[in-house]
Amino acid sequence: MRQNPKQRIDPKAVKYWRWSAIIKSIFLFLFPGVCYAGVHLWNWPAWITAILLIISLTIAIFSIFFVPDITWKTWRYDVSDREIDLFRGVFVKTRTLIPMVRVQHVDTEQGPLLKHFGLSTVTISTAAGTHKIPALDDVTAAMLRDRISELARVVDEDV
Repeated sequence: MRQNPKQRIDPKAVKYWRWSAIIKSIFLFLFPGVCYAGVHLWNWPAWITAILLIISLTIAIFSIFFVPDITWKTWRYDVSDREIDLFRGVFVKTRTLIPMVRVQHVDTEQGPLLKHFGLSTVTISTAAGTHKIPALDDVTAAMLRDRISELARVVDEDV
């Protein structure tokens, strides 16, 4: 059986995922707010708001305090001369092997929040779709992008 990949996502990813979850949770709390307005404006039952508030709080707490640590601990990747190996998941483990010969192009992505934390995401495009290695240090992401691009070019020339 093949060994699991050794490379980890940058530890700063945990803070990034936490802040991302906080921002998403703000929007999540709009649903109980709308229901609260519905209770007072249109005489909806108050229990709807209470249930939505409990659900929203549970999702927010879980996604802010637990998911980032779990995601960081379970995400692994490796890049070899022949393939890219991605491994992730808690209950359902997902392993993706991308042959270098299938790589069409490689990008780095960086939104405002990723930029604040000095992180980038490497996106690998194949005919089958896109695959991401999230939240890598900017320098590591740039080096990995260039390395994958070079390896894909070399494999393509050999074929």
